[in-house]
Amino acid sequence: MAPPPTRTRDWSIGRVLAWPIETWRAIDADAAPDARRGFDWRVLVVLMTCAVSLTLQEYVGDRGYFQKLFPASPDDRYWQLKSFVWWSGWRVGGYFVLPALVIACMPGERLRDYYLSTKGVLGKLWIYLLLYALVLPLVLYVAQFEAFYRTYPFYKLSNRSAFDYWAWQGLYAAQFVSLEFFFRGFLTQGLRRALGSNAVFVQVVPYCMIHYGKPLSETFGAIFTGLLLGTLAMRYKSIWGGALLHVAVACTMDRLGYSHCPPPDSHRQCLS
Repeated sequence: MAPPPTRTRDWSIGRVLAWPIETWRAIDADAAPDARRGFDWRVLVVLMTCAVSLTLQEYVGDRGYFQKLFPASPDDRYWQLKSFVWWSGWRVGGYFVLPALVIACMPGERLRDYYLSTKGVLGKLWIYLLLYALVLPLVLYVAQFEAFYRTYPFYKLSNRSAFDYWAWQGLYAAQFVSLEFFFRGFLTQGLRRALGSNAVFVQVVPYCMIHYGKPLSETFGAIFTGLLLGTLAMRYKSIWGGALLHVAVACTMDRLGYSHCPPPDSHRQCLS
């Protein structure tokens, strides 16, 4: 008797292009038992929380507001780093703490259901490694332009010392994990019952808008990134692969930005 045929992955262009639609259909099928018709108070709560969080971060969590409260002093060696502690702290608060408190107050809701599970992440890690490999050439390309290296790294003194570097990387990573929870966990799971896979498209809009002011190519890229990471988070019920990918790409962009910074012992900051 001939052995049964082995299953192989179909990497044809048609199959790859069909993957998003099939995935969205799978998300809708999964959401169907919980789907609600008519008014769903969770949609109101989730979207109002989103509006309040983003507004507070824009007007209070900005580094410019920190400067109003604590004007820069030439004697304060770490004033710029402190301003990024303020910036990152507000993002962790707005993207994670506030939504977590809202979830805790919603009847029948559990924080762990908002895609914080690490189950199966290792088995899907190859997807995110592949995505990193695909996006890396684009990052290398845009890193050649002035708009890029005048933007990255955000903390222009992060190459001054090991403390500056690792403090900044920790702050940067914390806000990225919180960001992934907010857009790919809180918004998508919070809207899933009412909207199904359409929740992916809803979260893309504010996610794109928080990139305003960054290089145009990055802002357009955020649309595609939001669609892809939102789809993966809803399909596999975890934000952690997207968070790891986001942190890896951001660190790579910082490293490329350092190529336009003066040497650490020069006591001068990167281009700004």
